[in-house]
Amino acid sequence: MALRVGLTGGIGSGKTTVAKMFELLNIPVYYADAEAKRLYENDPELNAAVKKHFGNDVFTSQGLNHSKLASIVFNNPRKLELLNQLVHPVTIRNANAWMQKQTTPYAIKEAALLFESNAASSLDYIVGVSAPANLRIKRAMERDNLMPIACKILKKECKELRQHLIGLHKLLPLHNHGTTFIF
Repeated sequence: MALRVGLTGGIGSGKTTVAKMFELLNIPVYYADAEAKRLYENDPELNAAVKKHFGNDVFTSQGLNHSKLASIVFNNPRKLELLNQLVHPVTIRNANAWMQKQTTPYAIKEAALLFESNAASSLDYIVGVSAPANLRIKRAMERDNLMPIACKILKKECKELRQHLIGLHKLLPLHNHGTTFIF
């Protein structure tokens, strides 16, 4: 079995850029967010549970209505926690099955919430991608059209991620300054 390496970092830190670099080296990458979106529609139990707790109208004929679901959960911490309790175990099981099939020396699991979902416990190493807060905010605002109020959230998230990473012996920090990466 391949060595299981997690790749995490806050919004705008450059996780996807780093993941794409591993792919250029023919290292397989599991993108947890993309797989979770796929699983909402393709995992019958998850699909039914989301409909049960959040209503049938969070799905359309085209699939999951992400903006509808987001409008429900991001204004209600209890509903966000419920959604995470539904989707994280399914995504973790899916990722673990995917990891078992990998034949390369190591494989990457890219996920923003490795620690919060407890997915980090099933990985051998974690690469934590960080970037200066002002660069993360700029990237997130450009990519996701975030409002300046999101800056406060990003700064809080950065501090929380740093606290998760302190004391981890299997962490490999990677600092992404936009033009250089520093280990």
